[in-house]
Amino acid sequence: MEIVAGLGVLVVIMLVAGLGLALTVFWIWMLVDAIQNKGITDGEKVGWVLAIVFFHLIGSVLYFFIGRPKAKQVAVVQPARA
Repeated sequence: MEIVAGLGVLVVIMLVAGLGLALTVFWIWMLVDAIQNKGITDGEKVGWVLAIVFFHLIGSVLYFFIGRPKAKQVAVVQPARA
């Protein structure tokens, strides 16, 4: 019975560590994206980088949903019929 309890604790530790690693990777991804983003002005870039650095996860999530420029919609042009 103690082995099963020990395995449960190990699984929880692995899940928490995996979540922490995933959130750290997400944070670094958003920070790099904000620094390299050509779709925002330099002032906006500085603001987003500071928000991501000082507010960590909240800043990263806000940048992901609000700060990243949306994908430009490409108009599909159909050839004219003769």
